[in-house]
Amino acid sequence: MTIIRADPKSIPHCSHNDKESELIHVDCASHIYPDGSVGIHDMCFYVQKNEIVALCGPNGSGKSTLIEHLNGLLTPSEGSIAVNGKSITTGEHTGLWRDVGIVFQRSDDQLFAPTVLDDVMFGPLNLGMSRDAARTSAMEALAAVGAADLIGKLPNYLSGGQKRLVSIAGILAMKPKIIALDEPTSDLDPVHSGMIEHLILELKQRFGISIVIATHDLDFAARIADRICLVRKGSIYAEGSPAEIFYELPLLQETELKPPQIVQIYLTFCQKMGIVADLHPITIEEMMAAIHWK
Repeated sequence: MTIIRADPKSIPHCSHNDKESELIHVDCASHIYPDGSVGIHDMCFYVQKNEIVALCGPNGSGKSTLIEHLNGLLTPSEGSIAVNGKSITTGEHTGLWRDVGIVFQRSDDQLFAPTVLDDVMFGPLNLGMSRDAARTSAMEALAAVGAADLIGKLPNYLSGGQKRLVSIAGILAMKPKIIALDEPTSDLDPVHSGMIEHLILELKQRFGISIVIATHDLDFAARIADRICLVRKGSIYAEGSPAEIFYELPLLQETELKPPQIVQIYLTFCQKMGIVADLHPITIEEMMAAIHWK
């Protein structure tokens, strides 16, 4: 993978990266809110089978707006969006939430039923499952996220981390092909952040689900993502692998982001030692190997 810089002014349409493996294709989509503010513009974005994509950008860059377009919660003012070959913009978005599930940043916006089990069963029931089948699906999803012991709890009395797990279970119970998470580790303690990180990797590896993450936590994105998309002023500004994107410091500066701590430590080490920073570690293990090799 190489870094791709986007220039929306010069792109009439967004070409397919690999049409056979694409689950989502966003073609120069723009969205203007009723107050006239621009959420996204000339947005080119895609999601492939069995990958984790991180949308990285500062607050207000358009990450959340893009995510809400992926299952038809919002529709573009211009451009087109296709999911599994069906166009959202030409009216083929009925039942799209079956394929693309969204976990919102605020779990309280997603949890509403009397108990955790009722909440996680809600989606399967709306898919037409019998009550027994919906309960089975909900229990399997809660077990998969490590929250089976919460079935009788009231959502309002859960911790922030528990609410996030239950929110993910509610989406997982519907067996989607793609799950989009908006700032999934924000406001969580390190233990629950680690649980969410492990769960996201397992959703891909165990269930074959593609994941889209909106985050400004580049350390988290570096550890978990296959592909990084830098979002700037409503558009994808550049994309590439974590090792490529996070060592392009001018690129990060233009996007108003700071490099992950691993990158900062490695570059500082190389500078202090007077050696060339020719390796691109993004995890602790990779950094230790790179420093040992030096």
